Amino acid sequence: MHSLLAAPSTAAIPVHIVSKTSWPTLLEALAPPGRSFAQAQGFSARPGQHLVLPDGSGAVAAVLLGVETSDARRRDPFAPGRLAALLPAGDYALSGEIDDVGLAALGWLLQGYRFDRYRKHSPATARLVLPEGADGEELSAIAGSVAMARDLVNTPANDMGPAEIEAAMRELAVECNATVTSIVGEDLLSQNFPMIHAVGRASPRAPRLIDLVWGDPGHPRVTLVGKGVAFDTGGLDLKPSASMLLMKKDMGGAAAAIAAARMIMLAKLPVRLRLLVPAVENAVSGSAFRPGDVLASRKGFSVEIGNTDAEGRLILADALALADEDTPELLIDYATLTGAARVALGPELPPFYSHDEGLAAEIARLGMAVNDPVWRMPLWPAYDALLDSKIADLNHVSSGGMAGSVTAALFLNRFVEKAGSYAHFDIYGWNPSAKPGRPEGGECQAARLTYALARQLYPAG
Repeated sequence: MHSLLAAPSTAAIPVHIVSKTSWPTLLEALAPPGRSFAQAQGFSARPGQHLVLPDGSGAVAAVLLGVETSDARRRDPFAPGRLAALLPAGDYALSGEIDDVGLAALGWLLQGYRFDRYRKHSPATARLVLPEGADGEELSAIAGSVAMARDLVNTPANDMGPAEIEAAMRELAVECNATVTSIVGEDLLSQNFPMIHAVGRASPRAPRLIDLVWGDPGHPRVTLVGKGVAFDTGGLDLKPSASMLLMKKDMGGAAAAIAAARMIMLAKLPVRLRLLVPAVENAVSGSAFRPGDVLASRKGFSVEIGNTDAEGRLILADALALADEDTPELLIDYATLTGAARVALGPELPPFYSHDEGLAAEIARLGMAVNDPVWRMPLWPAYDALLDSKIADLNHVSSGGMAGSVTAALFLNRFVEKAGSYAHFDIYGWNPSAKPGRPEGGECQAARLTYALARQLYPAG
């Protein structure tokens, strides 16, 4: 079980979740000292406002947390999680206005995440008594998988290159009894992954395609693909320095795919799972690929390079072509792919793309249900023409500056033909500021909803 989960105990400190609607009733129910203290401190149940109520000896007697009213357009189900980083040591039990006890507990566990590889933090000791009706083992597996993804994204590129991404997948394989193979360096050319090789060849850290397989070969095939660009300079179309500051997170798609795969494997869902991660560093050297180059691809298309800073879709295309050859029932990719996605929807709401109407509806519904929201964007066929090239089968970027996320998705879509259903997530992979259950820093987006989708499509037992 997760270290922030505590066994039920009568000594647990109550945490009262209240809105402005329910606050007057709770205020009257408090013991006179607590009531007087809350009034003196001006507690009014504003969303996000919290107050620690002392007992006669000065110890913590109870905690109050204000949340949105029940008729609010959207009450954050992770709201109680904010307390995990604010309360003193002790065991706490939630009560009051909680819409989903599982999400409230998960928010607590996710809020307790700390990245302490380089700077040691005091261990989090505000533990939560598992609410009745919540599955502690499942919550622990989900929170642990998210923490793994966050660690991968938060680790700077000097310690998280292609080889380290592979090492993380090999550790996962040991944990879950999966198998891993890897195609590295010049072998990418001999085994027909020319675009992965081209993007990564300028770095002294060899590019690779990492392939994890798990589960019964007779079960439905589910394949996850994650963009693993350990660092993105932009290549010869060099990024400005300010744009490079967060490029350690450009492997956030790989981190999300790894996390989703771990959740699925720990739940022992009846699927034949494949996890593909093309892992490269987009560096600058004399061997770097150039704007205007024409690359071969595994699919057989010739691809004109319009911008070397749009490298992620190139490595994904080769990996998706391989995945598609296996005719999976479900194929999903994750990538920190375009700034256009952030302009359109911001950092908290990744767009996704799919031709499958039923799949798209379930992705949108489950994203909201598990508080891992996404928003569907169109694979608008008229924009396919923006990828035309005068000298190759296609260009990998559009001829204009508009619809950048859409045209990137359309490019990837060219490399998928045989999969039963396909979805592409253009994630950000980073929390610019802290919110309940989402500390500032690396974030794991679309993985929890993928697990919920897989659990729905392929229930265990």
